[in-house]
Amino acid sequence: MRPFIATLITALFLSAGFSLNAAPGTTRTAAVRTAPTASDAQIEANIRTKLAKSKIGKDGFHFKVSHGIVTWEGSTNVMQHKGSATRMARTAGAVQVVNNIQISASAKAKAGANLKKAVIEQ
Repeated sequence: MRPFIATLITALFLSAGFSLNAAPGTTRTAAVRTAPTASDAQIEANIRTKLAKSKIGKDGFHFKVSHGIVTWEGSTNVMQHKGSATRMARTAGAVQVVNNIQISASAKAKAGANLKKAVIEQ
C-alpha cells in the first residue's frame, strides 16, 4: 500500500508543476510558447494562395492585412463561407480577424428553414 501512496503523491506533485529535485526556495516557472508571427506580406500571400484553391474565392471577398490583423469585406449567399474566411485568415498567420462579410437574406432564410424546431413534451 505504501508504494502506491508514494506513487500517487509523486504524480500529484508532478502534475501540479512541482519539481521534486528543485533546490529549496526556488520556484518553477512555466515556459511561455509564442508562435512566430508572420509579416503582413506573408499573411496576404498565404490568404491569396488559399483563396485561389478554395470555393470561397468565387465570392469575390476583399481583405486587407495591417499589423497581423486581417479585415474581410464582401457578401455571400452561403452562410458557411463567412466562417471559412475567418478560419482561412487564422491559419494564414493572422493574430486577429475582423470579419465584415455580409450574409444575404436568402442565405439566412435558407439556414433558418433548415433548423429543426425543438419540441418540449410534458
